[in-house]
Order: sequence, then C-alpha cells, then structure tokens
Amino acid sequence: MPGDDITQISLGKFRVGITGLKAAIEELRSRQGRPDAEIAQALLEKLKPGNYIPASAQEEYKKAFLREFKKAAGEAVEEERTGLNVKVLGMGCPACDRLAQTVRQILSELGLPAEVEHIRDLQEMQNLGVFGAPALVINGEVKAVGQIPAKERLKQWLSEMGLQNKEGRV
Repeated sequence: MPGDDITQISLGKFRVGITGLKAAIEELRSRQGRPDAEIAQALLEKLKPGNYIPASAQEEYKKAFLREFKKAAGEAVEEERTGLNVKVLGMGCPACDRLAQTVRQILSELGLPAEVEHIRDLQEMQNLGVFGAPALVINGEVKAVGQIPAKERLKQWLSEMGLQNKEGRV
C-alpha cells in the first residue's frame, strides 16, 4: 500500500513524514554518482505529487531528500541536529523497548532536547554498523550493543553528548 511507506526525515528543527521516499530512492539508485542537484531535483519531482511540500520549503526538502538518498547508499552523511539524536536499535523485544523507555525518562529528567528513534528495520541497523540488539547510538556514535547499559552510564553519555551539542561540537 502506498501509505505504508512513510519515512520520518529531519527538516530543520522538525520531523516530517514523507510517503514513498524509500521507493523513490530505490528507483533512483542508478543515478548514484550523478550531480547532487540532479538527484535532489529528481527526488523532489517524484515525491511532490504524494506529499505536501510547500513551494517556500522546496530547497530544504531537496537537501533532506538528498541526505536520505546518500544514507541509503551507505555514504557518511552529516545529520541536521537541533538536539541529541538517539537511536535505539532492536526488533522490538522487551529489552529494546525498556532501553528506549529508559532513555526517554533520562532525557526528560535532564531536560535535554532530543529526537529518540526506535529502529526496528534489520537493514537500517546493519547500515549503522550494528549487528546486535539492543543497541544504542547517540549522535551517530555507537555506545552499546547487546546490552542495556546501567542507568548512571546512560545519564553520563546523554549529559556529555548534550553538552557537546550546546558547545557546537557534534
């Protein structure tokens, strides 16, 4: 079903759901190596009919689409960040769910802005270089694989990474 393929992307300080992004990226894989502007424009043209993309934001959408295209191709991509980017990786077992819940609780206690994403897709986990679950990735850095770290350790990591974000280091 077309509505089943909804991918969340970062667009400035917002997260936006885009329908058909994975299929459009797959369809345009043959253009890998072509100029970025050409790929971004092709993705915009493919995705515009099925998504609300205001004319005033098209350039931002093109940047976000290109970033997703490059990530799918396995290229290292600098993520747009306005807070911490935390990924809990796991197929949805109780341990993975518990890790995600604990991370959200700690972020709330610390008052840190963060995007918390629970990645359940095996291919996406492998693209991040993670082959065990549960796993924790903070701002692109793999912090734990195959275990739930102690709550104090999680607080330390999240505090340190949050401080780095405030200082402008990523």
